[in-house]
Amino acid sequence: MSKGSGSELTQILKRWSDGDPTAENALLEEVYGTLRAMARSRLAQERAGHTLQPTALVHEAYLKISEGATVDWRDRVHFLAVAARVMRQLLVDAGRRRSADKRTPDPPLTTSLVESSAAPVDVLDLERALERLERLNPNQARVVELRCFGGLTVPEVASVLGISTATVNRSWRAARTWLKDELDPGDQG
Repeated sequence: MSKGSGSELTQILKRWSDGDPTAENALLEEVYGTLRAMARSRLAQERAGHTLQPTALVHEAYLKISEGATVDWRDRVHFLAVAARVMRQLLVDAGRRRSADKRTPDPPLTTSLVESSAAPVDVLDLERALERLERLNPNQARVVELRCFGGLTVPEVASVLGISTATVNRSWRAARTWLKDELDPGDQG
């Protein structure tokens, strides 16, 4: 967050949940920079030529989040976790629209799971794999979502999920390995 501390944001979120009409403007001021950084980081992984811009993703995400203003917000990390889920949904929806419209020149949305030098993965392929992983191991799928779509750090993911950082690291490694195998069936021999 560019302004204030996590506890200040927690207070703003609580006021917003309680229906304080001034809290929404304060919240937007407080989180806009962070949401934009999340979107910019996520979209920086995209192939050249896509038209989805960080500002548009932030605005769409914030609108969806503000529709759920009745959420009992716990803290900054809880807010970022919800933002990660919303951004995932928006990116997947954008990918589906692009796939449905064969006339669009945009390349597919992609992400990298392992390292920046790894080949990018189509967001729709990742979504299908994450849905399968959610059925097998919901915790690992949530770790991937928070790390890939939310850009949360290992300690932040641990806080959101109420688990240790060691467990997050193990889940992250296992999920990336599973997803790499799932998304690259040519390597399975």
